[in-house]
Amino acid sequence: MSILCSLGLGWDRDQHLVAPFALGGKDNALPLLRYLLRSRYIYIFCIVAVLFTGLCLENDTASAARIQVQDSFGTTLVFDQPPQRIVSLVPTASEILVTIGAGGQLKGATYHDVTLSGSDQREVVGGFFNPSYAHVKKVHPDLLIAASFHSRIIEAAKKSGLKVFVYDTNSLDQAWAQMKTLGRITGHEVQALGLVKKNMDNLAHVKSKKGKAKVKPKRVMRLMGRDSIMTPGADTFQAEMIRAAGGQAPDFGKTGEIVPVSLKEWTDFNPQVIYGCGDDKRAAEKFFSTPGWKDVDAVRNHQIYYLPCDLTCRASVHTSDFVAYLSSLIYPQEFADEKNDVHPSGIIDESFLEQDLSKKFSYVKKASIINAYVFDYPNKTLAVDLKTPMTVLSTLEGWRDNITTVGNHYTPPPTWMPGHLAGIDALRTRILDAIGKTNETTALLMTGADMGNLSIRTERFKEMKVTTLVTAGVMSNAVRMGTDQGMFYEPGTINILILTNMHLTHRAMSRAIISATEAKTALLEALDIRSSVSGARHAATGTGTDNILVVAGQGATIDNAGGHSKMGELIAKAVYAGVKEAVKKQNGILADRHIIQRLKERNISIYELTTKAQCNCGQKKSEFNAMVEHLLLNKEISGFMESALALSDAHERGQVKNLDAFDLWCGKMAEKIAGRPIDIMDLTRDDHVPIVIKKALNAVMTGAKARIGEENE
Repeated sequence: MSILCSLGLGWDRDQHLVAPFALGGKDNALPLLRYLLRSRYIYIFCIVAVLFTGLCLENDTASAARIQVQDSFGTTLVFDQPPQRIVSLVPTASEILVTIGAGGQLKGATYHDVTLSGSDQREVVGGFFNPSYAHVKKVHPDLLIAASFHSRIIEAAKKSGLKVFVYDTNSLDQAWAQMKTLGRITGHEVQALGLVKKNMDNLAHVKSKKGKAKVKPKRVMRLMGRDSIMTPGADTFQAEMIRAAGGQAPDFGKTGEIVPVSLKEWTDFNPQVIYGCGDDKRAAEKFFSTPGWKDVDAVRNHQIYYLPCDLTCRASVHTSDFVAYLSSLIYPQEFADEKNDVHPSGIIDESFLEQDLSKKFSYVKKASIINAYVFDYPNKTLAVDLKTPMTVLSTLEGWRDNITTVGNHYTPPPTWMPGHLAGIDALRTRILDAIGKTNETTALLMTGADMGNLSIRTERFKEMKVTTLVTAGVMSNAVRMGTDQGMFYEPGTINILILTNMHLTHRAMSRAIISATEAKTALLEALDIRSSVSGARHAATGTGTDNILVVAGQGATIDNAGGHSKMGELIAKAVYAGVKEAVKKQNGILADRHIIQRLKERNISIYELTTKAQCNCGQKKSEFNAMVEHLLLNKEISGFMESALALSDAHERGQVKNLDAFDLWCGKMAEKIAGRPIDIMDLTRDDHVPIVIKKALNAVMTGAKARIGEENE
């Protein structure tokens, strides 16, 4: 019956087949139809009917699958299917795409995004402020995500027929809406909705916690600026984040992303807590020792915090996490007080590791990740339970006997300050109580690196077997021992657990720590991880809070784990591979990351250098900056700069003293960029930049200056 209906045919009340143009009853039924029903042609009719029905259903399905959204300009975009080749000029959007599972569709992004998962598979198209449309086109995208700021590129893209989604975020509500929209566009709507829900739940948790504590809002200011004190306007999402954290954000009757703050406004508001990121420290260094600026509560009481710019400056994936972290800094005592906990301390769930360690080592009962509330926030503990008590050597706790559980505990940022106030012993007690373990039989390491980024590596030789369990974060507190000054750093640790299928003597356990440490440092050198203190000149040897735990194990006795022994070799290889994978998971750092990122890790900013350069180019400094950035996207020029970094380290070590040959190379590079013979100018006005890197940057910038000059002629 449905086939006939699809042809527009039907039955009359006497069950005669009728056509739509003969609905008057059986007397008006077409004789032709009666004939067709009695003949073989009915089969042809049925086939046609089926095909017609299929076409109708296909059209209906296509219509249902069509995606229609609006961007920040209110422009409607229609997609017949999710785009597969996306270029994003907006780091916030790039981060969202990767988080909701659309990272494979992101084929091009800015150099701000080179630490996102999968960055080695993407084209770098420049920075947020100066993207290169030429590099965008190289990707052959089917969608470009841009901010309204990118008006020239938007216009060029639309002229070429490229779909453009304009992404702007001025409020938290807009941020949640944008997440949902990107989920719809890419076919990951369920994941996007889950991400929004996670953020909303986290914000609701902070609100409930503040309610229980009955806090009186403290005055909180986001510090911005270089040569003057500035702050976000009262109408920005940054002000919203302060309010969501329970703080009172300043309202000077000014709107906009950045507004100036006068000395009177500063002292009248009298901030109790100040936070900033990155180079905001320069404003603090310049003003916080001068009359008036230093005479506010936050400066007097040293309540000044510098947090990751990816958190402070974005309404994105981790916004609610940042709000919780900020709230814990504003109200540390209230966060430390168990009376204000929304969730009772204890286990939430437990999941076994994908690699079953009990099958690798006869003395392991089970290995799992325990998710538990500690200080009112989910903490993750790697717990390896042993069948019989053992001796372990921990660089955190020393020699421990009769241990039945070894592990590594992740504390999330909102618990860092409350844990610090409680003290290490009280913190350890709360953790162990929450996960159902005792201090007498448990040896734990602690870290700020997420246990979800755990790396498990195994190395074998004949009957020998070594497994390392590693977490690693190197972005915030990497140091070079023997060079950098010792001080307190926030968590960002490399933690290593070592298990073997042999019985290690005390001597072997002690020597294992040296083998593991040397392997860790070798890996950091191979990745060119820089010291967070003196990165311009020095590579890191580790972080300020690294720890290693060695389990004695069972089996044949091994008395040597040094560099000439097979046991030492296996430990070193497992540690090297484990730290490499853990750093990639936690920080997204690869050996071949972009040159601009590597300069950033040396505290060398292309934007800052080009802004300070004495460039009488006849054009705006922003265009000079863009030219230099775009040149660094060129593989030959970026290779030149990468060589300069390697030579710089050798020169700083005193291994290369004569730079005459490098000067010739710099001259040739400047001439090639300029397109004519040219003398290199000293444009790098920053004394902390090492001489070799300065020479290379001067060559690139001099060439860019000449090229801009020619383009203006």
